[in-house]
Amino acid sequence: MPGRADRVIKSAAAGPFCDFPGQGTVVVFDLEITAWEGSLARNWSDPDEFMEVVQIGAVKIDAAMPMAELSSFEALVTPEKNPVLSNYFIELTGITNSDLISDGIPFKDALARFFAFVGDACLVVSNGSDWSDLVQNADWAGLDWPFEDDLFANIRPCLAEALGLPESQTVSSTLPQHLGHKAMPGAHTGLGDARAIALAVRDLRSLGRL
Repeated sequence: MPGRADRVIKSAAAGPFCDFPGQGTVVVFDLEITAWEGSLARNWSDPDEFMEVVQIGAVKIDAAMPMAELSSFEALVTPEKNPVLSNYFIELTGITNSDLISDGIPFKDALARFFAFVGDACLVVSNGSDWSDLVQNADWAGLDWPFEDDLFANIRPCLAEALGLPESQTVSSTLPQHLGHKAMPGAHTGLGDARAIALAVRDLRSLGRL
């Protein structure tokens, strides 16, 4: 299975993050992917450990300050290679196998809905290279990549520098606490973490640090 770095290098989905545009809309998104105890540390290298998308969460925000949230998006995805979620994943995210049975949709439908949500946004950002997992899952599903080249960008290096943290500690769900806020609802869910990232972006931009 190709490593994350290989997928990013071969993908034209993302470009380097330079700055936020002065107008228009920006999408901040986050993924939850299948995981097992220790899978992050071993980079999902055990047999049958595939980084399948389970949830896509996103907010669309005004690019101009104060970067108000305009709309939100959430889709629960039924993984195909490992359709039964691990206990580790369930405890981390609160997403259960029952949730997938009742609300899960195929990845192709979730990607199509996310594409429609992004619409004419001029930038799509994540705290990490989440787009690479979208690219890989699209490849597994035999789907054409629907987004324009260089639409996505990783803002983690900029967030880490602005917060004075190593990138390994720039975790989406804890970003608000680093800026003096209480923990936000929905930690380790796609939408909850997307909103945590957006809050950090607003604060850091208002402070002139991003």
